[in-house]
Amino acid sequence: MTFNTETSRHIISILMENEAGALSKVVNLFSARGYNIESLSVAATDDPSLARLTLVTIANNHVVEQIVKQLNKLIDVVKLTDLCDSAYVEREMMLIKVQAEGQNRSELFRINEMFRGRVIDVTPLSYTIEMTGTQEKLDAFIVAVNELGIIEIVRSGALGLVRGAKGLTL
Repeated sequence: MTFNTETSRHIISILMENEAGALSKVVNLFSARGYNIESLSVAATDDPSLARLTLVTIANNHVVEQIVKQLNKLIDVVKLTDLCDSAYVEREMMLIKVQAEGQNRSELFRINEMFRGRVIDVTPLSYTIEMTGTQEKLDAFIVAVNELGIIEIVRSGALGLVRGAKGLTL
């Protein structure tokens, strides 16, 4: 039997019990098998007994299939899907603090307008910008402002939903 060894990015969306220790079981599963987590985001849903975990990993289809099988065996996991199996929307949020002195202020403001960011804090020496979009958009913004002097960056990791009327619900 041969497997496709080409790796690709997968966004796995997991509906799980909102209980202490549930997240650590998922992370431990990845750690024990040597799988890498590129990003992870988790929060309660509209049902306080459930949490939605969005996990990004880069692996080949065989490994992702194994990950999904192992995750489905966890008691705390209620339902899951690999968003990359169908059409989906994805967003990530970033807060970035950039030096903004002299001419940098107007240049940073111009670049920010092009990327449709939102300035959420201004000091005499810096702008803090909130930006949402795809990973590629956020990466491109970082490249665009890098020469101005990035002070600090924090990113949420990917969030995603299947397109259309269907959803990951009970």
